[in-house]
Amino acid sequence: MTAPLHPLLSRRASGVLLHLTSLPGPHGSGDLGAQAGHFLDWLQSAGQTLWQVLPLTPPGAGVSPYQSPSAFAGSPWLVDLDELVRCGWLDAAVLQRAPPFPAGHCDFARVLPWRAAALRAAWQGFVARAGAPERQALADFVQAQAHWLQDYALFMLLHERHGEPWNRWPAPYAWRDAQALAALRRDAAAELDFWHFVQWRFHVQWQGLRAQAQARGIHFVGDVPIFVAHHSADVWARPQLFQLDADGAPLLVAGVPPDYFSATGQRWGNPLYRWDAMAADGYAWWAQRLAHLLTQVDLVRIDHFRGFESCWAIPAHAPTAEGGHWQAGPGRALFDALRERLGPLPVIAEDLGLITEAVHRLRQDCGFPGMRVAQFAFGDTAANPYLPHNYEPLTVAYTGTHDNDTTVGWWQSMDAAQRRKVLDYLGPAAAQEIHWALIQSLSQSVARTLVVPLQDVLGLDGQHRMNTPGHTEGCWRWRFDWSQIGPEAGARLAAMARAHGRCAG
Repeated sequence: MTAPLHPLLSRRASGVLLHLTSLPGPHGSGDLGAQAGHFLDWLQSAGQTLWQVLPLTPPGAGVSPYQSPSAFAGSPWLVDLDELVRCGWLDAAVLQRAPPFPAGHCDFARVLPWRAAALRAAWQGFVARAGAPERQALADFVQAQAHWLQDYALFMLLHERHGEPWNRWPAPYAWRDAQALAALRRDAAAELDFWHFVQWRFHVQWQGLRAQAQARGIHFVGDVPIFVAHHSADVWARPQLFQLDADGAPLLVAGVPPDYFSATGQRWGNPLYRWDAMAADGYAWWAQRLAHLLTQVDLVRIDHFRGFESCWAIPAHAPTAEGGHWQAGPGRALFDALRERLGPLPVIAEDLGLITEAVHRLRQDCGFPGMRVAQFAFGDTAANPYLPHNYEPLTVAYTGTHDNDTTVGWWQSMDAAQRRKVLDYLGPAAAQEIHWALIQSLSQSVARTLVVPLQDVLGLDGQHRMNTPGHTEGCWRWRFDWSQIGPEAGARLAAMARAHGRCAG
């Protein structure tokens, strides 16, 4: 029997994909400050009711939000520094002494150390000047979030002292000796409190932004990477839930076989779960993870949904993904357990790549919409499932995702024969504004949900793409500027939303 559909996925809607780091602003990368509020205003004026973001957790290797040191923590680099000034904890002169940051992209090598120093300065200001209500609010937050926050703060402290990976730390810390950790909590209480403070401010600021969104009728779409990084608080705190050897190193790592993006596949390096161990306690860790995210967002895109049916398991010593094999996932049992704990699940299943009939059945049985990316539509026949006329209502349509080239870049990279296929479908006039032609075709489709990357709304070329799968350099850096957004883009989106029944109300 198919599971019930969440109400937010039962009506027609449209929105924009933009990660918070891509917002403009004076501090080197986008954050939870005033520019995020301005973007909500723009979304509302454009008739949009969804804002999709990438994972809100701290970025890890390659500044990727999909390789986070925590599945629960908010990214410290998203904390609004101006709010810390307004609270009286950060001297405005710290921000005025910021190094010059480039326009159009995040120079993380400069931005992250500078933001880290600013957060440390704000923490010292809090220690010196915070009143009793603020101190109590922080204490209440720490107590309420203790189930993940204590391990995260310990992990970050040990990471700063001993580097990575965690299984190379001194044994008492790597293997969580109770006496060693108790002594660390006592002796390094102030350092641990810094990490508590940063997470508290992220929480307060994010909930403030979410309240602004709710007041405008806008819902956040969050993102859950299916796997977590080996060097993470989650694996360190619960190694029994992961396929590790006796030394704490992964036995098998995640990835995908050769596909559209890579001839040798992708070797992500994340350790695989021990689904039997997770099933033994009713998938409690997954329930905590999803429940936590649902305090932040309204819909959840689960990345690499096919891994719940079976995932590509690569021997940890293998340099590429080519030598992997399929390993069974938990199937519907996981989602039944989550639904029993959390109710109807507001989940979008990222079902791209090599998808089998078993994966389709799992998604359908769970009642989740799948994703259809228009850039994948024009390679073969009219039966291609990514062509808009083949969509089903329970679908989230995208021109492209954060992993794709921009639509203009995609178009510019085509040869003449490929372009002819696209124009045969969209019409000859599409060549003049390929991005708008593709957006309109998706918006007119029966797919209930439409999400368009901001780069495609603005008609930007491939220099503005967010990520190139398989590349570790130059990704996740793109930022826009308000000078790129004139009145026309929002007006055209609003007109489409009205004409195609995607407006609120």
